[in-house]
Amino acid sequence: MVSQKTNGGDAGIGRSIGQARGEDVRKSFVDHLNAALKPKCINTFKDDEKLEKGKFISPEIVRAIEESRIALIIFSKNYANSTWCLDELTKIMECKNVKGQIVVPVFYDVDPSTVRRQKSIFGEAFSKHEACFQEDKVQKWRAALEEAANICGWDLPNTANGDTRTRSMLQIMEFTL
Repeated sequence: MVSQKTNGGDAGIGRSIGQARGEDVRKSFVDHLNAALKPKCINTFKDDEKLEKGKFISPEIVRAIEESRIALIIFSKNYANSTWCLDELTKIMECKNVKGQIVVPVFYDVDPSTVRRQKSIFGEAFSKHEACFQEDKVQKWRAALEEAANICGWDLPNTANGDTRTRSMLQIMEFTL
């Protein structure tokens, strides 16, 4: 999630990046994104702490989401495997609907329709979630995913050229700022 704080001063950008093991975008694409945002005086927050199953998202992440003006959601192939990411997404969409937070989805090496319809790897993740969580929680996650995936965003294939992806992200940021 990219977020721009509303309390004046520096623009604070935070992001909710979804991946089960933290490897599919956190240490590659996101590092390029953070490096590109830093010279623009856009601060980022990270959810790099060890995220344990069954635990709630930290109050710091909730506060960062709530104080954000813009949320950049980076959907990756493993996004739906992470209940933390799904909880963060639910909070982001709540802020969009209640506070008017701007939400910009980025589909990183995943088709937007896969996210929207929760098919393929997303469907497999939800089959597992349905066996472990209450139906109302899973339905909130599904609704948040569908709503977010219906927002016009950017579709970025996983290419070897990190500079191209970074330039795309800067275009996204300039568009949203």
